[in-house]
Amino acid sequence: MTESAGTGMGLRGSTITGIGRYLPRRIMTNHEIEKMVDTSDEWIVTRTGIRERRIAAPEEASSDLAYAASQEALAGAGITPAQLDLIIVGTATPDMLFPATACILQDRLGAKQAGAFDLSAACSSWVYAVAVAHGYIAAGLAKTVLVAGAETLSKFTNWKDRDTCVLFGDSAGAVVMQACEPGSGFLSFYLGADGAGGSLIAIPAGGSRIPASFESIERNQHFMQMNGREVYKFAVRCIPKAIEEAVQRAHLTIDDVDVFIPHQANIRIIDAAAGRLGQPREKFFINVERYGNTSSASVPVALYEAVEGGRVKPGDVVVLVAFGGGLTWGSCALRWTKPS
Repeated sequence: MTESAGTGMGLRGSTITGIGRYLPRRIMTNHEIEKMVDTSDEWIVTRTGIRERRIAAPEEASSDLAYAASQEALAGAGITPAQLDLIIVGTATPDMLFPATACILQDRLGAKQAGAFDLSAACSSWVYAVAVAHGYIAAGLAKTVLVAGAETLSKFTNWKDRDTCVLFGDSAGAVVMQACEPGSGFLSFYLGADGAGGSLIAIPAGGSRIPASFESIERNQHFMQMNGREVYKFAVRCIPKAIEEAVQRAHLTIDDVDVFIPHQANIRIIDAAAGRLGQPREKFFINVERYGNTSSASVPVALYEAVEGGRVKPGDVVVLVAFGGGLTWGSCALRWTKPS
């Protein structure tokens, strides 16, 4: 198990100056899933909190979702694509193995001056990418960075597997990050990984270990596979620790936090984290019932809705936290500076 050292904070701070999201039009309810596998709306809601999820259209890829979210983020920041120095896309469901989804996004936006790459840390990808973007800004390597989290998990879901098909959905969130004075914007970061648990959440085939073949397709190895029980135990331990680390590295206390925005994987995981931290559930922003687990898009979409709904206001201290395959986890604390 490895963890990042220090806060990663530099001489310059970074903050979010624009934020956007995209939700596919199609809504799939639990009642639809009841017709596919042996489950029920009551069973899904009781164990996950999920009532419905968004499903990308057949012609929609992750870059399409990222593009729509990024356009809104750029408009919110009041900048043009030509002003971007770097584009990072966090995703577990890229358009293809290569080129990077970020390169496809860069071309479509017309951001000709920007470097572009993908970051893969499963559901933690966007939080990881924000930490990387902060490092570029703090080091003076970039002034303006676009960070998107985009997923089309429905295309990698085995709709005959009851253990996974009830959980996942599609969406995208994006932010523009720019420099600010230290003490505002992002205050701390904490990243970690435990590769020994890598097999607990995986898409086994399609890479160099198990190249595509008739056998890999017949074995459903190109779909997500998950050991739900072990992932749950990992998440319940991981989320409170990651939140506490982000708070401590920001030289704050847990009671200084106004809003927690966790990865929207399962309502029971969020409730368990709140209980372990001794914090009321009301301080945790929750939208899992409408979208399910959208992997790297989960946290930025939740942040967007918390800001738009008035739950996050200028000056509020917010902690973002995610966990995912790898196993990975990441958290950060920030003082919200963008007017709502």
